Amino acid sequence: MRKSWVALAMGAFISLSALAQEAVATEGKMLVASNGARLGAVYRVTDDGSAQVIIDGKMVTVPASTLSVVDGKLTTSLSKSEVRKLK
Repeated sequence: MRKSWVALAMGAFISLSALAQEAVATEGKMLVASNGARLGAVYRVTDDGSAQVIIDGKMVTVPASTLSVVDGKLTTSLSKSEVRKLK
């Protein structure tokens, strides 16, 4: 009985850890570049989870595959200059 309880608790912990690392872009959340530079607030989230932000008056879509949560902040693995080149 004790082993099954421990296994259940470990499984729950692993599941919660995975969820904590998964980046979920939400409207209004600040997006940060890989070097820590603030890019701007998420304007819209696309169906695939990509974050759209307005940078220099231009709407850019930051791919969901580049997003993660670092120190509690929504972060892209791209630099600010790379994000500026996105469409």
